Order: sequence, then structure tokens, then C-alpha cells
Amino acid sequence: MMEIAKRARMDYDDMPLDLSIKKSEHKRDNEIFVVPRVPPQIISISDRILAFECALSQKLRYINFNFPVEYVYNPIEYAFQSHAMYVTKYCRSTKKILFLGMNPGPWGMSQTGVPFGEVNIVRDWLKISGNVGKPIREQADRLVTGFNCTRSEISGRRFWNLFRELCNEDPEKFFRNAYLHNYCPIALMDAGGRNITPAELKGPEQYTLYSACDETLVAVLKLLKVEIVLGVGRFAEKRAQTIIKTTGLPIKVLCIPHPSPRSVGNENWNEKAKHKLREYNLMEYFSN
Repeated sequence: MMEIAKRARMDYDDMPLDLSIKKSEHKRDNEIFVVPRVPPQIISISDRILAFECALSQKLRYINFNFPVEYVYNPIEYAFQSHAMYVTKYCRSTKKILFLGMNPGPWGMSQTGVPFGEVNIVRDWLKISGNVGKPIREQADRLVTGFNCTRSEISGRRFWNLFRELCNEDPEKFFRNAYLHNYCPIALMDAGGRNITPAELKGPEQYTLYSACDETLVAVLKLLKVEIVLGVGRFAEKRAQTIIKTTGLPIKVLCIPHPSPRSVGNENWNEKAKHKLREYNLMEYFSN
């Protein structure tokens, strides 16, 4: 059983878990200064998204994952600077469409803090940068080197290059109506570095993880006033469908194929994804 000591520390005191109720006292010259309650409606959307994610990260770090999980990477903790830059730069307003990924990949978000965050795309197109730390325990074949990582995550490269093409090289055009968010913020691996998906978990640990991630996703959907969730792969689609059915939110759930090269018959992913966007009448939000 994994010990809590395996978790990476979250070290960003400047980001309270709930920005709407944060209170602190500072003693100076025998006086007490109390930070007043800030009405939620005047807190920026990006700050509230970050608060949701920080709270979720804190919940998940206390899950004791059983065998075969040996390593837990949470890039929202150790890559907070670049992740926060992604959120504050591209999630400043409500969004019609939410692309929903599953969880971080070893050469994407685990390195850059950005969903599907292939290093070159994140640095050169999205113009995201920042210092990236390390999880406390690293798997030898899945070392975190941040923006110095020389491995290219194919899934991330495929996803972002599709919209780079459709949006005529302008990332702002993608984010004008859409946003990309991961259902689960942590990557799980066995002793050999094999990726373990949330769907592979069993019993209480899966229930606890799903419950926390579902709650956060509902908060994100409500805050952003999302009308369409586009699951990137079947797992994300199914989690979104379950949430919408449970909450009754008036949101349509659709799906595009996951861009992983391991998926059978996925060599022409770009064309398959475009076909789905046309089928859903969503191409107008991205292409000229």
C-alpha cells in the first residue's frame, strides 16, 4: 500500500484553496489584521478554476493507492507555475465547449503542467513557460525534466496541431469558445513505469478518486457555463455522461477519438477528429 509520504508536497501558499472564504490573521504591533471575505462574483474565473484544482489536488494526495500503483505524479503541484499560466492566460471567460481529457501523460502534462502538453507546442505555440519541479518519488524511466524534456508526446502533438491548423496558427481562436481540461489531474504508474489509468483502479480508491474528480468537474462546468462537453476518448465521455445524468445539467456530451498512437486504426486521427467536428457542427468555432 502506498504511503502518504510518496506524495509530492504542494507548495504554493499564494493560492488559497477557496478564494471566496480565505481568512488570515497577521499580528503587528499588537494589532490583528483580518483579510476580509471576498465576494465570489468578483474573483476571476481563472482564479476560481485554480482554486478548484488546488482543492482537488489536496484531496487526491491522501488516497492510499494499492498495488500495482507505485508512483503518483501531480503536475498541478510541482508544475504549478506553468499550469497557472495556462489557466490564467486561456480561461478568463465562460466557454461554450469543454474538451475533456482523462489524465496527464508522461511526456505531456507531467512535464509542462498543461493538458496534452507536448513540450514544443506548449512553449512555441501556446507561449507557456515556467519553472517545473519534481514529484518526491520519480520512476527512473519517467523522469520529470520540464521544458528540457526531449521526448515528444504524440497525443498532445496531434491534438494541439489539429487546432493549430484549424485556427490558422492563432491559439486565441481556439480558446475564444473552448477550453481543454483534464478530468483527473494525476498520473499513476506501476513500478516499471507503465501508465495506470483511473479506469483500472479498483474498489474504494477508484470510488474516492471518481467522487472527488466528479465534484470538481461539476464545479468547472457550472462556472464556465459549458454547453457541450467533448470527451477526448471514451473514458472522458463516459465520466461526463455519468455526471450530466446525475446532476441534470443541460449539457450535451459528445466524443472525439483519443489521439493516442496506441489506439487501433488511429494513424489518420487528424481526419477522424475533423470528421467528428463537422458531424457535430462545431467546425465553425475553430476554422475560417
